[in-house]
Amino acid sequence: MRNVFILGAGFMQKPAILTAKELGCRVIAADGNKDACCVSLCDEFAHIDLKNIDALCEFALNLKKNSKIDAVFTAGTDFSAACAKIAEVCGLHSHSYEAALNASDKIRMRKCFAKSGVRSPEFIEIEDNTFACNVENILQLLRNNGFSHNPFPLVVKPVDNMGARGCRMVRSGNELEEAVKTAVSYSRSKRAILEEYMDGPEFSIDSLVYNGTITITGFADRHIYYPPYFIEMGHTLPSAVSEEQKNILFEEFKKGVKSLGLSCGAAKGDVKLTKDGPKIGEIAARLSGGYMSGWTYPYASGINLTEQALRIALGDAPSISLTGMPKEPRAVSAERAYISIPGIIKSVSGCEEAKNIPYVKNIFPRVKAGDIVSFPVNNVEKCGNIISCAENREKAVKSAESAVKNIIIRLDAGCPTTKEFLEEDLFTEFPPSAYKASKNDIDPLLTASKGKTISIENIIQNARALLPYFLRDNDLCDWNHKSALFALEQFCIIAEKENKKSRIVNVEQFWRYFLRGGLQGLLYLLDGEA
Repeated sequence: MRNVFILGAGFMQKPAILTAKELGCRVIAADGNKDACCVSLCDEFAHIDLKNIDALCEFALNLKKNSKIDAVFTAGTDFSAACAKIAEVCGLHSHSYEAALNASDKIRMRKCFAKSGVRSPEFIEIEDNTFACNVENILQLLRNNGFSHNPFPLVVKPVDNMGARGCRMVRSGNELEEAVKTAVSYSRSKRAILEEYMDGPEFSIDSLVYNGTITITGFADRHIYYPPYFIEMGHTLPSAVSEEQKNILFEEFKKGVKSLGLSCGAAKGDVKLTKDGPKIGEIAARLSGGYMSGWTYPYASGINLTEQALRIALGDAPSISLTGMPKEPRAVSAERAYISIPGIIKSVSGCEEAKNIPYVKNIFPRVKAGDIVSFPVNNVEKCGNIISCAENREKAVKSAESAVKNIIIRLDAGCPTTKEFLEEDLFTEFPPSAYKASKNDIDPLLTASKGKTISIENIIQNARALLPYFLRDNDLCDWNHKSALFALEQFCIIAEKENKKSRIVNVEQFWRYFLRGGLQGLLYLLDGEA
């Protein structure tokens, strides 16, 4: 029996652990979290911080002495360089350590791209001892490196992290210093990268690199929202772009893979299609995280991509033909996230209803009663994810979004952070209000509501008629795909079921909380003091 050493024993490593077992392998995993959710699935577990490459290599070499390591593998982590180093010291199949470093450190990556003529943003590096300089010094550094006198918008991110942690758009000098400090705090090497903002749709690409050939596997539209942050609220696979656009994106991605020196294993990229053509956001030396390689691509294509990458790591030939031509899916799979306004969770409901929606494949809750939640500023602060698969895009997207809007996250009425959020200016850019409308629509509604009260029973009986005209558009939805009418009807069902029809509420507060916080705002009001 062969042995696979997997870095990470969390949920994103579950497909790799299960697939390795299906291939007849014994699984040894390492993770800094001794209570990681997949520890029980492993044959052997080592409690090692994945940032400690020396400890990982020492452990792997001990495995080798006992003939207990035939491959090293990771997916959905930021430790592909550690994986490559272990492979190097143990004589296993992998990208080279230098190539993996190129794909892990964004400064090295950008320099490789520039040297090979791969299109990517202009950039500068900011080290820990540099960001403390005043904003003018940072701006001068930008100008010295070819940026214009007004370089905004810019993007700042840690040099070595994933999941959009510490990543944000910077639109003025007033935002610059704090953004750089945050990015540096999320960097293991205490460095940030400041680069030009790329405007345009974004795509995720998965590929396998084997015997000198790069084969594109998964190709998805990424759905990014909520500036100045970059929150991925889901992806849809395959992408809806034209064949011509697809091909130019693929070619630039392949140039990027070659420029980094990736030669044996998986490669994952984030690419944008700008007015100047394709530009590479980043390329990692691993399979994608975020449910693409482990869930949506296998559902849409019928191909277990993790299995193919594991076969390469084991030194075997993949069981599918890797000719360099894209592996076109036969169906469409959509992943959608759901999120919350700030607070403490009182309850989460609607999951069973969501599961029963046609074409829904998975619901992955990430929060439970008692958890503290916030409006996300990165991709690890979301509340859960839903995945669907159907024969066409319309059905897959409708299924996933319908499932999301059935999830109800109710917050503790005693939490002041929820109240603070609900009483913020309705036109605050971030976090955004649930339902956006113009001041010309909202101000008259609030003015007419001042000093008035209404019973919950009256709201239940007249919900549709009470809804202002500007909220009747079913295309106007909150962050979780709930139209205003759908959210109001959910509120009425809950209020009636809980026998709270006699409650009297302030009308202005009702509309403020609804516009700002959607259904969560109304339930917070319902649960508050009478």
